[in-house]
Amino acid sequence: MTGTPVARQWSEAGETHIDVRGLAPPDPLVAILRLLRSRGDEACVIAHLDRDPVMLYPELAQIGWEAEHVEGGAGEVRLRLRRSV
Repeated sequence: MTGTPVARQWSEAGETHIDVRGLAPPDPLVAILRLLRSRGDEACVIAHLDRDPVMLYPELAQIGWEAEHVEGGAGEVRLRLRRSV
């Protein structure tokens, strides 16, 4: 029996990654926003998702962050999240 999926976080090449694949909505959105709020002005976070998080984009704008699609693995949506300039 497997447990409930949880968001995984790690650092790689100076960037913080958060993998929310396998989480049921709204958990991916909640985990990403919680991480961004805790980071303050950190340059960039890479989010790994199962699908395009359309509900996340307006939330990012409200807290002063923006998303850019970057190349990810097969079946993955990967976003680079940065503070808006």
